Order: sequence, then structure tokens, then C-alpha cells
Amino acid sequence: MAGLPMSNPPRGMDEHSGAHTRLTRRAALRLGGALAAGAALTGGAAWMRRREGGMRAEVCIVDAPDYERDLAARIADGLAALSIGRADVRGKRVLLKPNLVETAVAHAHINTHPALVVAAAEAFARLGAAQVIVAEGQGHRRDSWIVLEESGMCAALRSAGLPFVDLNHDDVRSVANRGAWTTWNELHLPETLLRADLVVSLPKLKTHHWVGVTCAMKNLFGVMPGVVYGWPKNVLHYAGIDEAILDINATVRPWLAIVDGVVGMEGDGPIMGTPKPLGALVLGRSLPAVDATCARLMGLNPRGVGYLKQASGRLGPVLEGNIAQRGEPVERYRTTFALLDEPHLRAVRGA
Repeated sequence: MAGLPMSNPPRGMDEHSGAHTRLTRRAALRLGGALAAGAALTGGAAWMRRREGGMRAEVCIVDAPDYERDLAARIADGLAALSIGRADVRGKRVLLKPNLVETAVAHAHINTHPALVVAAAEAFARLGAAQVIVAEGQGHRRDSWIVLEESGMCAALRSAGLPFVDLNHDDVRSVANRGAWTTWNELHLPETLLRADLVVSLPKLKTHHWVGVTCAMKNLFGVMPGVVYGWPKNVLHYAGIDEAILDINATVRPWLAIVDGVVGMEGDGPIMGTPKPLGALVLGRSLPAVDATCARLMGLNPRGVGYLKQASGRLGPVLEGNIAQRGEPVERYRTTFALLDEPHLRAVRGA
């Protein structure tokens, strides 16, 4: 892991320049979210069934009680259940995108656990991947090495011989926006991401104080370079969190998600929440289907999550009847994740 080029973001796009607007933005999001919640409650499954039509996806739940198990073998089992094998991976460049938010080795519920990242790399190497790299562009801390060191990720990657690329400071190329939810005509994406053959989202299963659930789709905020979108990437927030999630996913087109649900987070996520053990990994090639399944595991309503409702029928299925369940059943792990008592999250808490 060579030294990282550390440059400054454009003026007016960091956490300090946006501080005076943060409360106003949150208030606006709450008001808009409350209105959206009411709309979500009135929008029934029949409407989504018409949108999803014959769309189908597979999602696999794999038992993983702790991080000391052979997670590489469990990931391999999940991939096999999804009919993913050597023919899909051999000779490919695989980019693993974990969720690194804040730094705390003792707080395993904040970031994707290093053991899962190393295990995923091992699983893809066994399937003949030509290269596996780990890449992230965290949104809160500019010094990537502090995040890597204090989260325990640096030691794990060094021990496994895995290279890390800081997407916040990578070379950037503009590509056409394949979605149509924001007003953006193009997205500015890191060259390392664009050169990857297979992009794998490795999120942590968490609640979120604005959108309710943050998982595989929201995790892709971290591929957006800070040198363009700032810290803590307020440009994405101003464009609309749900809309930005959708456009990024439509453009990047991630190949797979492997969700760290061994220990998740409930309450005031994605940073200030508390640990919530679930004891499972969730895998799937359709990220909307994966996130909808994760919401159900959390005892939450995926039809009340704005970006999932909008993704339905366009980026993948969300309705349970259109998701073929592989591996363990949802009911074995379904529990109740605490969610902030806010009006804009009412639909997410709904049945």
C-alpha cells in the first residue's frame, strides 16, 4: 500500500464551509421526509407489483455468528448458492468497497469488519480473480491513513497483502449519468473504480437517521471522490440523498453485495448508533433486492425507504414475492432494529 496523494477539496465543499447550513438542511430533510412518508404509506404493494412485472432476483443469507469463523468459506457457500463460480470471476479485476466511516477498533458496529473484507478477497482469489483490491473514499475524515489505522483495516490488509486505493484522491473521469433522478448530466468517478471488472459493495448493516436504512446501495456514496464532492460529500446530500443513491447505483452498476450483518447498528445510525448483533451475511447481485431483504431482517419496511421504493422496477425488485430466498430463511434472523422516532421515518417503521 503505497503512499496516498493527499490534495485539498474545492473551497466551500468541506465540513466546515457547510456547517452553517447543516441544521437547515436537516430540518428540510425532515419536512420532506415526513411528506414522503405519508406518500409511501398510501402507495401500496400493488403499484410496485405493476412496476416490477416479471423482475426477479436471488438473495442468499448465510449464517455467521461471529468474526472468528471461516468467513471465506461462508462467503464461498453464499456465492455457490447464487450460482457464482470460477467462470464469473476468473481473470477479472475485483474491487471490494467496504464501509469506512469513523475510526474505532473497539466499535465494530460502525465500519465493515476487516475480517469480512479479507475473507471476501480470499473467496474471490480462490475463484481465480486476476486482482483483488480494496478501495474506499470515506466521507468524514480526510486523512485516509488515520481511518485505516484506527479502524484496524490497515493491519488486516497489510497482513493479507491486499492493496488499498483511496478513491477520494484517485484520478477522476467524467461519465454519463445513467440514472435520471438528480439533475446531474454526468458523474465524476475514480479511474480505479472504472477500470474494475467487478465492483462488490461490502456494507455494514445499519439504520440511518435520514433515509432509515443504509446498506449496499447507500454504501456507494463512498466511491464518489472527495476532491470533487467534498467532505462530508454534501454535494450528494444537496442533490437529494435518495436521488443520489439511485443515480450512483444506476451508473456504477455494482456486480454484487456482501453485507456485514454479523454485528449491525441500530438507533442513531450511521455513526452514533449502538451495536445490534444479527449473526448473518447477506449476498446478492441485485442491490435493491439485497437492501430490501436486509430491511426485513431489521424488522423495517423496505417499501417505506425512499430509494428502495424508487428503485423498484427500475434497478431491481423490492417486493418479497419477487426475491428468491437462498440459504437461511429470513425468519430465522428477523429482529427489531431501533429507529429514531422522527416523522420522516414513520413509513420505514411501518408494517
